[in-house]
Amino acid sequence: MSNRRIRWIIGIVLLTAIIGVILFYPLRVLLNPKLQYVGLYSRAIYMFLLCLLFCLFRIFKGPTPADRIVSIDIMGILIIGLCAILSVSTGRSWYIDIGIAWALQSFIGTLALAKYLEGKHFDD
Repeated sequence: MSNRRIRWIIGIVLLTAIIGVILFYPLRVLLNPKLQYVGLYSRAIYMFLLCLLFCLFRIFKGPTPADRIVSIDIMGILIIGLCAILSVSTGRSWYIDIGIAWALQSFIGTLALAKYLEGKHFDD
């Protein structure tokens, strides 16, 4: 087998193990064995944080600027989802306001970066 295929297999196995630990044996249970139940919201937040780490990796390692832009856009979507989960779990509606503001800024930022990569000026 090629070296690249071995790295892919190792990555898939590690990712599956991390997701399995988050879903079936969350971090709070590892730190405090007396807690036997961790809610859906905590697990969802852990999954969002894991996805955010992957997006940060792609932002720093991305081979092309287009990969970095897509990763930043996905990261914005994940933060909006995180705000929605926090709003539902805490019962505070101002997290939704933060998510809406983040979505608007993310959209404007994506448009500006796309225009910059095309080589056009902002006033065109």
